[in-house]
Amino acid sequence: MYLGGYDQRLSSYLQDKSLLLYGKLRFISSKPLFIRYYLMEVEMYNKVDANLNFVDREKQVEKFWEENDIFRKSMENRREGETYTFYDGPPTANGKPHIGHVLTRVIKDMIPRYQTMKGKYVPRKAGWDTHGLPVELEVEKLLGLNGKEQIEEYGMEPFIKKCKESVWKYKGMWEDFSGTVGFWADMDDPYVTYDDNFIESEWWALKQIWDRKLLYKGFKIVPYCPRCGTPLSSQEVAQGYKTVKERSAVVRFKVVGEDAYFLAWTTTPWTLPSNVALCVNPDETYCKVKAADGYTYYMAQALLDQVLGRLAGKEDENEAEKAYEILETYTGKDLEYREYEPLFACAGEAAAKQRKKAHFVTCDTYVTMSDGTGIVHIAPAFGEDDAQVGRKYDLPFVQFVDGKGELTEETAYAGVFVKKADPLILKDLEAEGKLFDAPKFEHDYPHCWRCDTPLIYYARESWFIKMTAVKEDLIRNNNTVNWIPESIGKGRFGDWLENIQDWGISRNRYWGTPLNIWECEVCGHQEAIGSREELAKRTGNPDDAKVELHRPYIDEVTFTCPDCGRTMRRVPEVIDCWFDSGAMPFAQHHYPFENQDLFEQQFPAKFISEAVDQTRGWFYSLMAESTLLFNKAPYENVIVLGHVQDENGQKMSKSKGNAVDPFEALEKYGADAIRWYFYINSAPWLPNRFHGKVVQEGQRKFMGTLWNTYAFFVLYANIDGFDATKYTLDYEKLSVMDQWLLSKLNTVVKEVDHDLGNYRIPEAARALDDFVDDMSNWYVRRSRERFWAKGMEQDKINAYMTLYTALVTICKCAAPMIPFMTEDIYRNLVCSIDANAPESIHLCDFPVANEAYIDAELEKNMDEVLKIVVMGRACRNQANIKNRQPIGTMFVKAPFELPAFFTEIIEDELNVKKVNFTEDVSGYTSYTFKPQLRTVGPKYGKFLGQIQKALAELDGNAAMAELKANGVLALPSVSDEVKLLEEDLLITMAQTEGYVTEGDNTVTVVLDTNLTPELIEEGFVRELTSKIQTMRKEAGFEVMDQIAVFYEADEKVAAIFAKHGDTIQKEVLAQSVAAEVPDAEPVYRKEWNINGEKVLLGVKKEDV
Repeated sequence: MYLGGYDQRLSSYLQDKSLLLYGKLRFISSKPLFIRYYLMEVEMYNKVDANLNFVDREKQVEKFWEENDIFRKSMENRREGETYTFYDGPPTANGKPHIGHVLTRVIKDMIPRYQTMKGKYVPRKAGWDTHGLPVELEVEKLLGLNGKEQIEEYGMEPFIKKCKESVWKYKGMWEDFSGTVGFWADMDDPYVTYDDNFIESEWWALKQIWDRKLLYKGFKIVPYCPRCGTPLSSQEVAQGYKTVKERSAVVRFKVVGEDAYFLAWTTTPWTLPSNVALCVNPDETYCKVKAADGYTYYMAQALLDQVLGRLAGKEDENEAEKAYEILETYTGKDLEYREYEPLFACAGEAAAKQRKKAHFVTCDTYVTMSDGTGIVHIAPAFGEDDAQVGRKYDLPFVQFVDGKGELTEETAYAGVFVKKADPLILKDLEAEGKLFDAPKFEHDYPHCWRCDTPLIYYARESWFIKMTAVKEDLIRNNNTVNWIPESIGKGRFGDWLENIQDWGISRNRYWGTPLNIWECEVCGHQEAIGSREELAKRTGNPDDAKVELHRPYIDEVTFTCPDCGRTMRRVPEVIDCWFDSGAMPFAQHHYPFENQDLFEQQFPAKFISEAVDQTRGWFYSLMAESTLLFNKAPYENVIVLGHVQDENGQKMSKSKGNAVDPFEALEKYGADAIRWYFYINSAPWLPNRFHGKVVQEGQRKFMGTLWNTYAFFVLYANIDGFDATKYTLDYEKLSVMDQWLLSKLNTVVKEVDHDLGNYRIPEAARALDDFVDDMSNWYVRRSRERFWAKGMEQDKINAYMTLYTALVTICKCAAPMIPFMTEDIYRNLVCSIDANAPESIHLCDFPVANEAYIDAELEKNMDEVLKIVVMGRACRNQANIKNRQPIGTMFVKAPFELPAFFTEIIEDELNVKKVNFTEDVSGYTSYTFKPQLRTVGPKYGKFLGQIQKALAELDGNAAMAELKANGVLALPSVSDEVKLLEEDLLITMAQTEGYVTEGDNTVTVVLDTNLTPELIEEGFVRELTSKIQTMRKEAGFEVMDQIAVFYEADEKVAAIFAKHGDTIQKEVLAQSVAAEVPDAEPVYRKEWNINGEKVLLGVKKEDV
């Protein structure tokens, strides 16, 4: 924000006084000074603190919102409006907020604020995700327990009670965090996933799924966490991949009946004791080879060199042939049913007990030639592909790993965790001559997203929802959603749905929604219970309708089997906590037992937003349950958020020491600054590199500029006692600058409204940023003298009303994004003078653009002015001529000519005596062209010599004009084929001495840097005035202090003082100018180098 000269000192001075001085107090170089003093008893507006640390002010605003119940009022005021539902993905209250939660909170808060200001009723019910493994793990840690066995020894009931207490550990922290960020949601009546009403709605949903025969119990290979003792859903697995380096195994399997070996590869050596078969691709070619290590092997032909080539021991490619000799070739199908000896005796014994054939070659097309040997080992208990092969060939089921992830007593590695067993197994295989190689390889391996334990794929009984049966419905519903960006919905999420798997919904844990299936302990009859009332009817005990719907209480409720008369008990599993979060659209209302109309009014959501990892988490569980129950998408618009990284683009983590504490960041920078950073920094779905310098730069550039513009208005409005309610904005009486600002204002209102309405967040932020910059650094700077004028003539009123209108309107536009600062400004500018105005900016309507004020031609002309001014400044910088030095002439070549008003602005801004628009500036510049060999050579190699000659002979200015006009430079003298682009040319521009040029494809500016003695003299006057003004400030003089000026200089500068002393004296409020500088107090002395001349100046305050 440009305040100029002494404006900032004036602001500080006035705010330090007990009574406000009414008048115009200024010191701006080369401007007259007007002072008049009046005393005012009452200020129109509260004084504005120039401090740009907004944290304390934000706390005051937050307090104002709480004390005046502004959030509730914003909801009530719009209750009759169109419903715009926002769903908040529930956080886990037993975990602390991190910096990524600031991003999600500020996006989730901003869109509902905007829609509320647009007149819509936006219900925002907060929620808490309270079930699941993170809670259990926290309690285990608290109690010093480790694993399910110790939990059951401790007792399930006390453990569950501790879980219920634990979930609220950080509730207060989350509420404080949300308040500090400015996140508005109904936290007084949140939905809680452990609430019995919430669970009962889930039971209703599960029964609907059961009745459609889409909930089933199956024996499947599932991702399994041995530490937590429970399977994970595929969407949970997707959240825990880590890049690891491990040893694989290339193993020799002895062929029965001959001295040869099948060479097979595995990435999981711990599964080898459970091996029951090998598998080849039936359509690929396999070879029997004699290898250089003395062994005979069977393996895929395509991988011979890759696997056996190293046996030659030399790098030369011809040597690789000596590594092996091909004896015979086969198709994979030829090898089917060929037998081999069991790798481990225990697997052979297990197969024999089951009376099933094992240890032979099978065929399946899933075997690829991309790596390994083309032969894979089969252990049906540990992989879905293996399991399918096992079912196809009726292989025995061998599972030498228990539920804790440890190898069983049948093996030589009993009690060893699978990953720790790998090196032991490899060591034994090598000792027995069965290990060909154990190469290290890097790959992504799934880990438990809760406890960080490596997962294993493990065969076990689980409950599943048959999502594959509704695949087409899922895809169709997803296609109705507006995904931002579209690539997530159609790509990542769409691909996920295209390859959907059945949802493994059960968990073998304690703290979660109990699966509502009762099973007869004798005949196996199963029933799904859909409500507490239904449960009480089945048991015949009305009190069972009141039982808490958690283990162990619900486990005690039994009833009689209708088929055999024996006891039916609830199955022991609880459900995936992602089902809880996916149920929130209906379960938060206890639907269908209550609030049916409310649910229908608020479903589906108009808007949700979470981080990109939720594509397989909350986004999926919402879509899955909504499709299963209502066959429609649960949300209409989704903003997908990228992750927050450190300043180097690295993932934040405590272990790396690069994690940002959100509370510290909010206390240091303030909520608005961080909010603004996340809005303007990049598209929301891209990773955000968070670091303080960038946050502070955005705060300074946008918020600081807006705040200083507001401070400028308040300062002078108070001096003049200007009350905006007493005047109107009469467009016909406005100056061109006023009309321009109002045009820009209404244009930006349209842009921001359109952008936010279409979830274009960075675009809206940039439009606001550009306008505030224009308002401050162009409108205020060009109009400041109007605020300093005497009296209250119409032009001054117009300036006040235009700036006031712009400030209030742009604050309303920006209120959804920076809610604290805009509230502060609005309360002072509006509520302080208008008792009938809404008490909060967040109770106001979003501005509506006044089309009558939009003048596209005016905006275009001013844009051209700004463009020319920027180029002119670049010319000054290039010529090293300060802006205080007047320039005689500037020439502008452009496809337009500006009216006199705009030309005068350019002259004033650039301190140029005359701006001339011309059609030809070729006299001031010349261009030479050479071919860019890197691009011209490949295109026109045979013409290269002729092209070089033709370019050297061109009229440079004419050629440049052709290139700019057409985008290509044709050389018909060489060939009609030759058309050179700008990238094909090396262009050198030469400037005529005494002239500096700057330009682009449409506009060229030429600055005449030849300075006449008169211009130099005027520049000296301005420099001297500026230096004396600086010395006044350094000496600590007050704005209205009269001074005496002293100087000592050579003849040149002395002559300037003699000739222009009266002008300098008037500008700096001096009573006298003397030619000798006293060497004593109270004279403040300073030596300057002004345009190469040494000058000693002195200033002294004079008594009036």
